[in-house]
Parts: sequence; C-alpha cells; structure tokens
Amino acid sequence: MVISDSRLADPVRPVFLSFGLGEPTEVQDGAPFAHMVEAEPLAAALLDACREAGVAFVARGLARTRVVGDRVQAIAPDGAAETANLVVAADGARSRLREAAGIGWVGWSYPQSGIVATIGHDRPHGGRAYEHFLPSGPFAVLPLADGGALGHRSSIVWTERSRDVPALLGGEADEVLGEIERRFTPELGRLRLEAGPHAYPLAFGIARSFRGPRLALLGDAAHVIHPIAGQGLNLGLADAAALAEAVTGALRLGLDPGSETVLRDYERARRFDTLAMGAATDGLNRLFSNDALPLRLARDLGLGLVDRMPGLKRFFIGEAAASRGAQPRLLRGERL
Repeated sequence: MVISDSRLADPVRPVFLSFGLGEPTEVQDGAPFAHMVEAEPLAAALLDACREAGVAFVARGLARTRVVGDRVQAIAPDGAAETANLVVAADGARSRLREAAGIGWVGWSYPQSGIVATIGHDRPHGGRAYEHFLPSGPFAVLPLADGGALGHRSSIVWTERSRDVPALLGGEADEVLGEIERRFTPELGRLRLEAGPHAYPLAFGIARSFRGPRLALLGDAAHVIHPIAGQGLNLGLADAAALAEAVTGALRLGLDPGSETVLRDYERARRFDTLAMGAATDGLNRLFSNDALPLRLARDLGLGLVDRMPGLKRFFIGEAAASRGAQPRLLRGERL
C-alpha cells in the first residue's frame, strides 16, 4: 500500500508512507496483510455455506419482535411470525428491528459522500493499493482480480464533499472518467469505467445498546463508521464471530442462547472495539480531509516518521488486519 498527500492540482504526489514495498518482514514474511473481496462472490459463498449447514431461508422482511415467555417471535409486516430463542438484527443502519425495540442511536452525518466504482486499467496493479489524501477526503485505489476489457481492474472508494457530487458525477461518462483520472494513480495506464460510479452519504453512528430482549444487533444495525480505514465489513464480521462464540458456548452448556447473560457477553466483547475503531476513523477523517497548512505539515511529518519505524508499521498492519487484541476465535482461524 502506498499513501500520498497533496492537493488535486499539485504536479507531484509525494509518497509519505508505504507498506510491503520491498520489505517482506513487515507483512508477515511477505504475505498480504489485507484482501479485497467483491460483494457478490462473497455473498454467494456465504449462502452456499449456510445451505450446506442446513440453514433454512425464509424470504420475508421483519417489522418487529415480540417476546413470549422464554421465546421470541419475529413478526413480518403481513403479521406472519417465526418463533425462536434469539433474533439477530442485521438489517442495516436504518434497522427496523432496532427502532421497534426502542434502542437509541447516537451519531452524525459527515458533509461528505462516498463514491464507489470499478475501474479497468491496462497495466497490472501487482496487488498494490493506493490511498491519496486530498482536501475533500481520501481517494483509494484498491486492487481486484484481473478481468474486464482492459485486462486489469481496481475498485475506487472516493470521498468527496457532498455538495460537489452532483457536478462531478452528473456529466457524460467520459467527463466522469476524466474526473477519476485526475485523482487516479498514473502508474496503471489507460482507464475505463467497468461499473458505477455510485454515491452514498457518509455518517458515524452507534446504537446505545447492542442488545434488547432476545435481540442482538449486528453490523450496520449496531454501528456505522467512516470508510477511511476500510474496516466497516471487518467490524460486522467480528460481530458475527463474537455472537457465534457466545451462542455456541451457551448451547454446549445446555443454556438458553438468547438469554440476557449471552447477549451481555456478546455486547461486552464488541462494544469497546467498535467505539475505538469509530473514534479512530472519525479522527483520521477530520485530520486528513482538510487543507489547513499546519495540519498538513503535522500529518505529513507523522506519516514520514511512521514510514521510518518498522515496529510502528507492524503495529498499524496488525490493526488493519484485525490481528491484534482479543479477537473472537473465528477471526483467529480457530474452530468453535
């Protein structure tokens, strides 16, 4: 990964920090410290794994839950209900189940939008990611598997001021591609739009509690963070792993998997990690998404110092790879 910091019109993009470029000892003997996985094949693999495990799928939305004794009913908008020991709300940042349970939400909107697209290019990326910090927000180029019309592909995550998004994306396809080219790394050659771009508003938010009566909040239903560090999905996977660990432990002891004790253990395992990551991404965004000269000098000095300190670089790699701290067993590659 290569990190640079400059204004859009600057003729040179100085690299202040890099990971894994000719320094294999920094990334666990040359192994990648992160992977880019596309959403559709990831979802397909998860669905296949669920089918193999005998999970029953019911294609129906849920409106609310109702606790009846030691069970809970998941109630659809048409009144149909499914009964279980535990309901897991993984229905997004505007979670109906969270709202119906009366669980509060603390957060704010950023004056920024995230723009995502798949870009084809005619030079190989070599597994290298780029993150270019601009006054309006970071512009990340993230390597994907080869393919497309030009032979090679990358995904972009482009943070831009929301007020400028209509003008930037409202033109013809070649005009939009021109704006991307102004921000894209020139090392990858000729570009082509493969998919997108799509824009969505950015925000920070966290539920006041990750649990209700026989209800667990997971993923964006529990927390939303800025994408500057690319950790949103990782947080959701950690939630799922921690909840699976708590539920499996209860079942092996013959205990109720939806009990208050199990849900409290799940929340305790996830809340601090989520708050810490949310605070870190919010701070990084505020530090890098501006053009104040004193801050620019300070952050560029800080990036340069990190680049010269292998121990500190390994620490940040560990944080990005979610390999530090008390991670759930599934994230450590261990079976439950």
